[in-house]
Amino acid sequence: MAENTRDAYRTVLRMTGVPLPVVSFLGRLPVAMIQFGSVLLVTETSGSLATGGIVACALALGQVALGPFVGRLADRRGQRSVVLAFSLVNAVAIAAYTLGALAGLPTPALLALGALAGATVPGIGPLARARVVPLVRAKGGDDRLAGTVLSLESTMDELSFVLGPALVGLASVAGHPAYAFGLASLLVAVCGTAFALHPTGRTPKAVPEHPARARGGRPRLPRSVYVVRVGLLFLGVLLGACGAGITALTDELGRPGQAGLVYAAMGVMSAVVGLSMAALPERFGLIARWRVATAAAALLSLPLVWTDSLIGLYAVVTLFGAVYAPNLITGFALTERAVPPRRLAEGMTFAASAFVGGQAVTLAVAGRLAESHGAGAAFALGSAAAAVAFVIALIARHDPHRPDPSHRPHETYRTTAATVTVTPDAAAPQGSGPPA
Repeated sequence: MAENTRDAYRTVLRMTGVPLPVVSFLGRLPVAMIQFGSVLLVTETSGSLATGGIVACALALGQVALGPFVGRLADRRGQRSVVLAFSLVNAVAIAAYTLGALAGLPTPALLALGALAGATVPGIGPLARARVVPLVRAKGGDDRLAGTVLSLESTMDELSFVLGPALVGLASVAGHPAYAFGLASLLVAVCGTAFALHPTGRTPKAVPEHPARARGGRPRLPRSVYVVRVGLLFLGVLLGACGAGITALTDELGRPGQAGLVYAAMGVMSAVVGLSMAALPERFGLIARWRVATAAAALLSLPLVWTDSLIGLYAVVTLFGAVYAPNLITGFALTERAVPPRRLAEGMTFAASAFVGGQAVTLAVAGRLAESHGAGAAFALGSAAAAVAFVIALIARHDPHRPDPSHRPHETYRTTAATVTVTPDAAAPQGSGPPA
């Protein structure tokens, strides 16, 4: 099994080439750096933790608001020009945001600059998924190899959100968080440009298949896509609440500096499990994975509510990290199976925005909850969100008679609010290897 998994990853890297995942990883690293570092940067320059939190939330919401637009542009005009333009603009926006914080600009100005830095994020993570999955399929890869791609992409996300905060922490120790922002601006300019100019970035513009669509219509998204987005939204709520709870508990224990290390422990475990997803048996389909992953998230988040020691926090959070990547990978895999090919980039960026949006808003809400009622209250909010995500996955029902005009044969799963669509091959992957 392990050998088959390694073969799957080698096959994917042979199809994509090594430089593409390298520049893709380095190009998405600035997102993790500025999201985590915004609180530290603005708190350092303004002297107010509340201001730091508000500005960081504005940055995240800017990314959520414009992320789907970036994906839609990439679908229409091709990734090369869109990623190139947004990478360069984002580099300038990060630099302006950093200079504004260092200059001590008033809070409204920092909110505007933070929102601009978030809104111009080139979305390299979801766009890499939208680029590489069709590439692998075009070279003969099956659903299992497509799943391997999504596992690799999710693992790179996890590692970026471990390394990004670590770089910000090192910059703070070395002198000032602004050093990390300077590096982030440089990375997005150089690696974002390299990602855009890579030969795989020469994706064709969307061409309507029928004359009726040429008059302004776009292929409709199945209702299943919206169900998956809601699931990812609640996953974001879970992670946002856990982040607020971890910060609050380490502060209550008099060890606030441990918060970053706790996040890192969770991220490393998540990355390891994410890579292992390629080894799942073929008969273990996406709907079953979705249900198991959300159930595990609901169960493994419960002990956090009663955790009251640093050792216990490390143990529980590390175990909890094992369910993070499977939820993300499955959510992106369901999205990839359901959206029309001509809207894949938009679908991936919207899925990422749903997750980031739930996390960003919840961080602010759960932070206040933790201040008033303790870290356990924030963790309880996260567990409740996980339970809702599990219910959404659980009520999916098989409906083999529903017709579908999508690009591949499929099976459809009905819920009380919508349907979840996957291909038969996705439910029982075939081939040599398995989102993110």
